[in-house]
Amino acid sequence: MQSTSQDSANRPPQVDDAVDFRGSTTGLELTSGHRFLREGIELLSSMRFAISALSVVGLASAIGTIVPQNSPPINYVNQFGAFWAEVFTWFDVFRVYNAPWFLLVMVLMLASTSLCLVRNTPRMLKEMRVWREKVREGGFAAFRYRQQVDCTDLPQAEQRIEEIANALKARGYQVKPLSAAPGLPRLVAKKGASNRLGYIAAHLAIVVISLGGLLDSELPTRLAVWWWDKSPVVLSSLTGDQVPDSARLPQSTPTYRANLLIPEGQRSDLAVINQPKGALLVDLPFDLQLKQFRIEYYNTGMPKLFASDVVLTDKQTGEVKQATIEVNKPLIHRGIAVYQSSFDDGGSRLKLVAHPMTGPIQKPLPIEIGVGQSLALRNASQTLSLEISGFKAINVENLAGGPSAEEAFQKNVAAVLSPAASSDKAKTLTNVGAAFQYKLRDAAGQAREFHSYMLPVELDGASVFLAGVRNSPDEPFRYLRIPADEKGSLETFLHLRAAMDNPESRGRAARAFAKAAAPEAMQKALGDSALKALDAISAGGLASLANLLETTVPQAERERATDVVVRMLTGAFWEVLQQSREARGLPRQAQTDESQAFAQRALNAYSDAKLFEAPLLISLQDFSEVKASVFQVTRSPGKTTVYLGCLLLTLGVFAMLYVRERRFWVWVKEGGSGDGAKAPGAPQVLMAASTPRHSMDFDQEFNELSQQLALERR
Repeated sequence: MQSTSQDSANRPPQVDDAVDFRGSTTGLELTSGHRFLREGIELLSSMRFAISALSVVGLASAIGTIVPQNSPPINYVNQFGAFWAEVFTWFDVFRVYNAPWFLLVMVLMLASTSLCLVRNTPRMLKEMRVWREKVREGGFAAFRYRQQVDCTDLPQAEQRIEEIANALKARGYQVKPLSAAPGLPRLVAKKGASNRLGYIAAHLAIVVISLGGLLDSELPTRLAVWWWDKSPVVLSSLTGDQVPDSARLPQSTPTYRANLLIPEGQRSDLAVINQPKGALLVDLPFDLQLKQFRIEYYNTGMPKLFASDVVLTDKQTGEVKQATIEVNKPLIHRGIAVYQSSFDDGGSRLKLVAHPMTGPIQKPLPIEIGVGQSLALRNASQTLSLEISGFKAINVENLAGGPSAEEAFQKNVAAVLSPAASSDKAKTLTNVGAAFQYKLRDAAGQAREFHSYMLPVELDGASVFLAGVRNSPDEPFRYLRIPADEKGSLETFLHLRAAMDNPESRGRAARAFAKAAAPEAMQKALGDSALKALDAISAGGLASLANLLETTVPQAERERATDVVVRMLTGAFWEVLQQSREARGLPRQAQTDESQAFAQRALNAYSDAKLFEAPLLISLQDFSEVKASVFQVTRSPGKTTVYLGCLLLTLGVFAMLYVRERRFWVWVKEGGSGDGAKAPGAPQVLMAASTPRHSMDFDQEFNELSQQLALERR
């Protein structure tokens, strides 16, 4: 018995009738048609184009995962800055999955992968069926795995071939005996040819998943809008419940992702699809009524459970279904899923009080109004429209500590409007109670937006009322911090504000301060200086006082003069505070650390109120809350398609990684010259094997097969 050793040659065997399948980056090559068409089809169907498109989709998906999608524009301005927020908006980075360029790349990837399948699948299926029966004996030396054994005669060789066939069948190989022909195999066997189905399944999975993604994107909705000639409408411009037909999509709309807001006790069958230029409304095949919205909170005030008890009535069958919708527990009816998205106000009734911020103290104006409503407010000089735009009964804020207002005042002289809470990284989440949002619109239509908390909030060791203001929705709110008095009210500050706006009160306070702080000979000069400081504060806040110092005091003396003026202003303002208390029948306060800190915060708040620029300060006294549930309504026919694609991808990857093609050939070589124990003219049995990917498993299998057949490696 004689054996041959492995050769280092890795050349493929000579195969006459085998399909020559090799990976190629080229695409379909048409033989007719215009040159640009041929080159376009070749590029689109090439592997290099499919990989490039897949890379773009993967990069865009990574961006969509990292960057929050469909958030308010102000969030992006705060995060990236105005310039980059505008650039990213132009490229639709903030709604990347529905950006036109992303949908175009998805369509091109779908077409490219489909053409790759059309090009390669027939050849792969043919390759699976091929036995490679005409691999010639002369190619034996080119095989990586090869064995040979000497036999005494042809019957013994036939016996060896039969033993090899049985051993291969036992290992799961398909075996095909062949008739004797010079130089051709007597036996061929194969196993794992189905791994090519893995390639087909994996690429088909990309096609199926891409198709499912396109079905669930905005592309079908845009096509439906074009087909039915619909156009978005601005919801705020609608009067009553009438929606124009040009903005209504029918129940047969194939796919959509819409929002549905329903207050407690009310019902709706119209969902809103937000568009860049307005909104579209889609008719639902059912009517949804919200019986009750339930919310549970953690100890910090953060919500931990949203739940909506609803009643669904099918329009076609009249079926009535009661259900509870929770986060990640949707209600599914006729292929439409209703998810619990969030919650909002459903038209709560608010009891407000309007406090004048100019002139003498006046009786507060009581107001009762609902969220979403407006009311005209008139006085002798102007007419304002009060518009209530939002209300939340529970607000959780980060109240981490930060630098005190006193330190900021002493360091910078002029104070500025502050954020509602510190942005310090150490978070202290606290429920600060109810808050509401409103607009004051003048006769010219110009509006400023405000946000006020009902209860005082503990910030930097002090109890303050927060009143925020902004000029446009793209800006963050800047908050006025008004100190709460010993009764937890605004009363002391409001009377102090009126006293500061009164020139006679300022004059009395300046003279009282000078009398208490200086000898008689210096009282008039000190009183005049204190009055100038109070007048500057009354005219424009601390910023006005700083401008006065810059224009009247030389640069070299400005630092010392600022320290003197600040001390003088603090003392004079203390007198204004005490006189405003006496006017209300209250006793003067002792100068304790607590009372002086209140006066300092009141001075900062009075100065900031000049930047607040609001004729009225509106506070919330009481409310009757009406909750509303916000649902996301989706019709996703592509979901099942995506699941099928994921299954195909799993099977395909498994087949490509774990199913390995293996082939065997067996020849009988007659007429040896005789060598050692081998008789002249005795036949030899040659056995060779190949696999596209060499592995230790196949080495072990080939060695075990050799030992089982008593073949020795040479």
